Amino acid sequence: MSDAASRTAAGSVIRQVVLGIISVVVIVLLMLRLTGAFHEKVDSSNEAEKAEIRSSAGVKTISVSLVEIPRNESAVGTVEAVHQTAVASRLLSRVNKVNVQAGQLVKKGDILVELDQAELVARLKEAEAAVEVAEAKLDLARIEYESTMEAFRKNAAKKIEVDRAKAAKSEAEAAKIRAVQGKHQAEIVLGYATIRSQFDGKVVDKLVEAGDTVSPGQTLLTMYDPKRMQLVASVRESLAKRLVPGSEIDVVVPAIGYGCRGNISEIVPQAEAATRTFQVKVIGPCPEGVYAGMFGRLMIPLGIEKGLVIPYEAVRRIGQLDIVDVVEDGELHRRAVQLGRRLGENVEVLSGLAEGELVAVSSDEIDRED
Repeated sequence: MSDAASRTAAGSVIRQVVLGIISVVVIVLLMLRLTGAFHEKVDSSNEAEKAEIRSSAGVKTISVSLVEIPRNESAVGTVEAVHQTAVASRLLSRVNKVNVQAGQLVKKGDILVELDQAELVARLKEAEAAVEVAEAKLDLARIEYESTMEAFRKNAAKKIEVDRAKAAKSEAEAAKIRAVQGKHQAEIVLGYATIRSQFDGKVVDKLVEAGDTVSPGQTLLTMYDPKRMQLVASVRESLAKRLVPGSEIDVVVPAIGYGCRGNISEIVPQAEAATRTFQVKVIGPCPEGVYAGMFGRLMIPLGIEKGLVIPYEAVRRIGQLDIVDVVEDGELHRRAVQLGRRLGENVEVLSGLAEGELVAVSSDEIDRED
């Protein structure tokens, strides 16, 4: 029994080992199949470089040109408003009404937020009453002073009495001034309850709702002038010295495909220690669709260089390769090229072509084969 059990256990181990080996082999074969190990290899370079001979008759061609190309380096930045403000409360009060929404355009003088005025109106009426009392006391003090002076002229009053009447009149005059100033201050504070826009702009966001209690200095909403925007970019030290305030520079906002010429309004005269960059601010025409916080680029000119260009329509994309048809001895030969920057309707060619070579722009034969 012991020998039979041993043989059975050994057979079980052998079967597990064999099954494990078979499983590993199957997995390896599947991985090789997925990676294309059992498919015929296609040499993309040979495919791209082989000269598929075709006639160039009836094909529109153009010569590869050597032109001067402006060389630029971009600096990334953010669109910001030149004039942006946070509208805050000057009072501890309850919000009665909020008249704007995020994204709303407002005019200078429009009412943005209304705060509770009940207590402020009461203070103003109290100040107005104090002015009336001060005026009455001043009138009485003036009458007493005139009477005392008349009596003094007739030797019916003493000099001390005149001085007292004069002092009372001066005190009444000062009391009236204080009362008038108190009324003026109450009117100013009452005006704080009605918050108006200080310029034509757009509301970015509102931070309070009707019924909220706000405190002095608390921000109620933020707004900016959408007609005056700027791109604030971080420019490397070595490039910042090429820029001069007041000069023009190209600006690109990729999100809306917008590019324009802007003016450098300011170069902050202090580098950021962490990045060794200077902040450069550029202002320019601002079209619809540009908002604060959008991504933008400054195109910093570095000079002029020469490069080869061909029409972009002469290039076809086949897989991962850029292909052009080159005319050689009256025949079309397919050739892979390496492209650089897009320059309007043309494209820069980094390698694969030489100046003066002819490339096919379009033909029915080419279109059919692609």
